[in-house]
Amino acid sequence: MAPSAPRRESPVRLFATFSLIMLVGVVLLGLVLAFSYRAEATRRGLAEGRSEAVLIAETAVAPRLDGRTLSLGLSPVEKMDMNRLVRAAVKSHEILRLRLRDQSGDVIYSDDGSGLNGSNDAADLGKVLDATHGTIDASITHINSDSNDSGPIGPAAVEVYMPLLAGTPRHQVGVLEIYLPYSPIAADINAGLESLYQNLAVGLGLLYLLLVGISYAVGRRLRRQVRINAYMVEHDALTDLPNRVLFHDMIEDELAQAGPAGESTMIAIIDLDRFKEINDTLGHHNGDRLLIALSTRLADHLSGLNALARLGGDEFGVLLSDVADPDQTLRELRDVIEREINVGGLPLSVEASIGYVMAPTYGTDVDELLQLADVAMYSAKQRHLGVVRYHPSQNHYDASNLALISELRTAIETDQLVLYYQPKVRINDSRVDAVEALVRWQHPTLGLLQPDRFIPLAEQTDLIDRLTEWVVGRALRDLRNFGPASQRLTVAINVSARNLSSNVFASKIVEALEAAHVEPHRLFIEVTETALMTDPIRAAAVLSELDRAGVRLSIDDFGTGQTSLGYLSTLPIHELKIDRSFITDMLEHNGHAAIVHSIVDLGHNLGFTVVGEGVETREVFDELAAADCDVAQGFLFTRPIPVDALISWLDQFAAVDASTRR
Repeated sequence: MAPSAPRRESPVRLFATFSLIMLVGVVLLGLVLAFSYRAEATRRGLAEGRSEAVLIAETAVAPRLDGRTLSLGLSPVEKMDMNRLVRAAVKSHEILRLRLRDQSGDVIYSDDGSGLNGSNDAADLGKVLDATHGTIDASITHINSDSNDSGPIGPAAVEVYMPLLAGTPRHQVGVLEIYLPYSPIAADINAGLESLYQNLAVGLGLLYLLLVGISYAVGRRLRRQVRINAYMVEHDALTDLPNRVLFHDMIEDELAQAGPAGESTMIAIIDLDRFKEINDTLGHHNGDRLLIALSTRLADHLSGLNALARLGGDEFGVLLSDVADPDQTLRELRDVIEREINVGGLPLSVEASIGYVMAPTYGTDVDELLQLADVAMYSAKQRHLGVVRYHPSQNHYDASNLALISELRTAIETDQLVLYYQPKVRINDSRVDAVEALVRWQHPTLGLLQPDRFIPLAEQTDLIDRLTEWVVGRALRDLRNFGPASQRLTVAINVSARNLSSNVFASKIVEALEAAHVEPHRLFIEVTETALMTDPIRAAAVLSELDRAGVRLSIDDFGTGQTSLGYLSTLPIHELKIDRSFITDMLEHNGHAAIVHSIVDLGHNLGFTVVGEGVETREVFDELAAADCDVAQGFLFTRPIPVDALISWLDQFAAVDASTRR
């Protein structure tokens, strides 16, 4: 399923989000600034209160005292002077209240008579004690807020306790308690806060204007980036072609439009052959240039007609609808790919393997169709056929096979495998000098499984090496137990392309021969043309190594592959086996009969023994004899049989043959 495109944020939503974030930030900043300003203004106000109290004490109060300790009380003259002073100061709102206390905290003088009852709370006494030690204490309070004061709560005031010095020389006579108006401080705080709020409002307005501009610019860039991202999600960055995601959607749309009974739709996968060699030899930058050039060429060829996509690496996808001849169309496309391309001054040509599947013939599930097209592509690559249409016989990848592969590993380890043998009969004298070993699997629940059920699965993994080692080892051990014929029979083993790609395959064969004490010339290794052409250079090296060791080599299913005669003549081959598809109907199909005769002549001219496979009737046997074929193999003599049955059959066949000769 295609990944969802990135969610697009509208400028309005972005602006609202950013505005809310900025508003919260500004409000928090305003609260912090207001708290800080209020605290600073209060600190300044208290400092000014202390300074003003000191000034009043030194210039107004102290000069009116004669220097006696206040615990002795005020003289009538001192009290009268204090009353005049305080009345004038209160009237002019310079002070709100003034008290004189002795050093024990008792109120000796109060302009309004408060506190003269002789009781003091702990807070007052604490401040008096601090003042007697030289500390000036200032705080915010309200008139009559003390529990010992009478009357309604008065206005806010700055309450100051300070040591009172008088006389000559100046010495402490008591404590001055004075209440100064708080309103100037409050006015200063309010004015400052009002200015702060105004500045914040202006700043917020400017910030919002800036935010509008930023939101517009960001929104515009985001919309552009969203479009770019949406495009990149569905397109290949190198070639600008649709990628696998968009190709998947294209197929879905095409199938939906066609409907379950609509026109047939073809999904093809193209894979470039040996593209890794170009990257390794010329560098990835030249590999990229080649992919770009190929993409342009394919897009031009398919322009306006079909969908083309790059699925990744050197793999492309093609979607065709209602095509009369898909094979011909894709062969033409393959020719387009293989035309020479100039990359960095070098003329390059690449080949391609193409697999395709038809829908709705094989369903309408896009993922499954792509998988089936991939299966067909790998079949085309392995068989060197160029273009292959999907058929269920190619598919060895269904989920049930995963369990079978795991079970096969156990089967090899526990000897669940068995070998069946089919004799090869010499046509000129009806003697049996060779047998072919064919593996079967005695599955504990599925019964006896034929090789086409599990060998293709093993060939997709390294398990094929272990399977081949088991077959070689068992066949060589059986070879020593074939009764009287043990000393003259040879045994043939089939190997796969994957075996030939192993660096140690030839040495493993030699080790098995030595372990079984069997002469190398008694072992034939059968290789199909397709296996040879998978990696011709490596295959030739392995076959040459086996030939030097004395092992004999056979080309199986000859005539169905694409082996060139020039390449064939360079290989150390001893035997050609004509594919059964030419043998079985050679009496009815003149063309096949001609091919058989030609292969026999070719094999003899190259010094090979020629074997005809699939011989089921005496008439075909006689026709092979007439063609001068050397060996026949097929159901005419026997089907593949276990080793015990083979020993009995060899004895019976030899006896019948001897009586016939007599």
